[in-house]
Amino acid sequence: MKQHPQVQHFFDEKTNTFSYVVTDPISQRCAIIDSVLDYDAPSATTKTTHADQIIGYIHQNSLSIEWILKTHVHADHLTA
Repeated sequence: MKQHPQVQHFFDEKTNTFSYVVTDPISQRCAIIDSVLDYDAPSATTKTTHADQIIGYIHQNSLSIEWILKTHVHADHLTA
């Protein structure tokens, strides 16, 4: 039986951006795609709220991060 990658999406409402964790179900290795670093322009501060959700998912599912991928430049937000 052929196993297919598992894809979990995470949506950042403020930037209208989807991030993904794509996992090989056999090896439990994963790729994080287009993660978002929360940025507040008025205070010029950053937070890791969105990235922490992704990290929590990875820990909860005992995954091993193999790749962190950025598919394009994000003009509207920072990459975590």
